[in-house]
Amino acid sequence: MKLTHVVLPLLLGVAMASTAAAAEPDPAVIATITGLTPDVKNGVAKLSVPRADLGMVIDGAHVQPFQGLTSWAAFQGAGDQTMVMGDIVLTETQVNPAMSAALDNGLEVTALHNHFFFDRPHVFFMHIGGVGTTGQLATGVRKIVEAANAAPRGDGFEGVKIPAQNTIDPKPLEAILRASAQAKDGIAKFSFGRKTSMHGTEVGEALGVNTWAAFGGSDSAAVVDGDFAMLEDELQDVLKTLRHANINVVAIHNHMTHEQPRIMFLHFWATGPADGLARGIKAALDTQKR
Repeated sequence: MKLTHVVLPLLLGVAMASTAAAAEPDPAVIATITGLTPDVKNGVAKLSVPRADLGMVIDGAHVQPFQGLTSWAAFQGAGDQTMVMGDIVLTETQVNPAMSAALDNGLEVTALHNHFFFDRPHVFFMHIGGVGTTGQLATGVRKIVEAANAAPRGDGFEGVKIPAQNTIDPKPLEAILRASAQAKDGIAKFSFGRKTSMHGTEVGEALGVNTWAAFGGSDSAAVVDGDFAMLEDELQDVLKTLRHANINVVAIHNHMTHEQPRIMFLHFWATGPADGLARGIKAALDTQKR
């Protein structure tokens, strides 16, 4: 008997078993948990939430949800589990509460960015994903919507008032972050390089492959902003740690293409006592593989 006569039926059997195991997500479960009725097509159950409440004006034009202002989450069978992917339309004050809700309820946050210029109000798009039971994923989506709806309105993050003059003492921060600061005009800045390769050449901190954090204000009322450089597998743990430290994430994206390994970047902003902010950043750094 030829080997192909044995192997081919085996391979076909495995493929058929995998296909059979990919059960379609139950739209009734999704509807019961979220309170929204999914549209079902070709085995995919999709929720849509048009953001008509925004009254969006972009570059002077009144824009309808159908023009790209609809939050959505699509559920599809993935073996014996369910997979979800989605894109959530959020105002600036809704982003971080919604992100925490996603991360705390078993979902991944994979990107955060804007789609428009000159939009009023300014909106961001948070991309989500996850694999689990239909009920778990639907609960995560519901928690995102609830957190966004409960977010306070305002023109800035809640926090301490930052003094106009920068007077940061870098020494306590150096002890926490275990690194030397660049000090200038009362600001303390830290940088942590990473390595990757592009076009067959190793690149690192000097070409922008780095995590950095700049502290301004005073020791008791500080502001920190910066950028985390992460491997893809590090992103979720860094996000969770920053959010648990009340550090706001304001963007998640790539800075390069074709680098190996792939590096993701997130930008952050937070206010509070400088030492507390430094501890939050150090905790996120400690989740990364070095």
